[in-house]
Amino acid sequence: MTSFWFAGTPTPARPPLAGDIEVDTVVIGAGIVGLTTALLLAEQGREVAVLEARHIGAVTTGASTAKISLLQGTRAQAIARRHGLRVLSQYVAANQAGFDWLLDFCIDHEIATQRVPAVTYAQNAEEFAAVRAEYEATRAVGLPTQLIDEFDVPFPTHGGVRLREQAQVDPVAVVTALAADLEASGSRIFESTRAQRLRRRDGGVVIGTDQGEVSAANAIVATGSPVFERLGIAAQLTAQRSYLAAFQVPGPIPQEMFISAGQPTRSLRWCPTEAGDVLLAGGSGHDVGRVDSEADQVAELLDWTSRWFPGARLLDRWSAQDYHPISELPYVGAVQLGADEVRCATGFAKWGMTNGVAAALVLAGRLTERQPAWSRAYDGWRTGAVKTLVAGVQANAPVARHMSTGWLHLVGAGAGTTPAEGEGRVERRGVHPTALCTVAGETHTVSAVCTHLRGILNWNDAEKTWDCPLHGSRFAPNGAVLEGPATAPLPD
Repeated sequence: MTSFWFAGTPTPARPPLAGDIEVDTVVIGAGIVGLTTALLLAEQGREVAVLEARHIGAVTTGASTAKISLLQGTRAQAIARRHGLRVLSQYVAANQAGFDWLLDFCIDHEIATQRVPAVTYAQNAEEFAAVRAEYEATRAVGLPTQLIDEFDVPFPTHGGVRLREQAQVDPVAVVTALAADLEASGSRIFESTRAQRLRRRDGGVVIGTDQGEVSAANAIVATGSPVFERLGIAAQLTAQRSYLAAFQVPGPIPQEMFISAGQPTRSLRWCPTEAGDVLLAGGSGHDVGRVDSEADQVAELLDWTSRWFPGARLLDRWSAQDYHPISELPYVGAVQLGADEVRCATGFAKWGMTNGVAAALVLAGRLTERQPAWSRAYDGWRTGAVKTLVAGVQANAPVARHMSTGWLHLVGAGAGTTPAEGEGRVERRGVHPTALCTVAGETHTVSAVCTHLRGILNWNDAEKTWDCPLHGSRFAPNGAVLEGPATAPLPD
């Protein structure tokens, strides 16, 4: 499933790393966080190299709805409930800084943006309590939100909260412009180069890749769930998969950005194209590797859109992975405590356009001693520690359950027939859990054990991938890594 955005904005290919190099700072990941951080550092005279396992924007950024908004579903009430209004105010200030920087960047680079209202709406009467709570939380920290009774849309609503003058953009156009500016500064981007190993040395780090080594004084890990760590950060995140689709609609398309206050999530925006406006519909999210059928989740979203937008014609469908922090706040800081030469940013809870830029401002600020005043909002895992600990225990109970049940289900699961086209299963061959699947006429046999923390993988029947229910690592049918925190492929 390929993102709609890459069809509209082709990006030039860049060569992989060719041998060992040394730079001031190495950035791992070429999405909104990695490229913005790299550009900010390059503008301060730092020599930067960016390593990207696939191509720029290939993972979360290039698959997002790219809403640039300070109204973020029901995030404000969740943060206020956990941390109080003072921390929420810092979080909003951080997102305002990200909003302003990104909009200014788009204006300077003539990237088309649409200034439209953002709406969090109730799908039924029961969800209106969450809508009102979001209105009260956002008003308490100074956002000029409005409580709305009705919307002129074809799908059911029971009121909502609206914030005017938010924005939407093509995310691939943004990362393309960021990459061009970065290269114009003399820094380099290496695609098809996967960071696999980290070792520390006096005065810096060495990043080992499948193409060579990069030595640097500092490393920035901008890979969603940070690579190079085991239990600490991954255990503070819940990996979530959601689905998006682009439709040509015969009737009018709502001209506001909508997201539901409850489940199943329904997220909508419009996108101008040369052929006319396109409807983008998203939602039906779930924890990675923890549903019986991802294909059913996709079908649910497509059926919902067809029901409320009769005659809608599917143009593209794709998926995205995001990480929800158990603390309700993003984390920007050291990958391992006491080792500030390797920093990361994660936990944006699907609001990465503003949070990602704000995180980049913090990362660059900490290296150049220009840290923003609101940056403590991203130290949230050390704020409200008791509540975060309780949430951590609750969030990691399913991890422990899937770790044990995945192995137990293999008892007696001997070898079977070759899977049919598009199907996959896990079986035991001797004492070895083995993953078998057939995709595009080719049958693959690889280890069924995730290379991150040895969870047993599950077959994703929508995307034809092997997904880990522990911390969200994903692998192609042949075992190649698609998403971390795993860095090593599945062995044969």
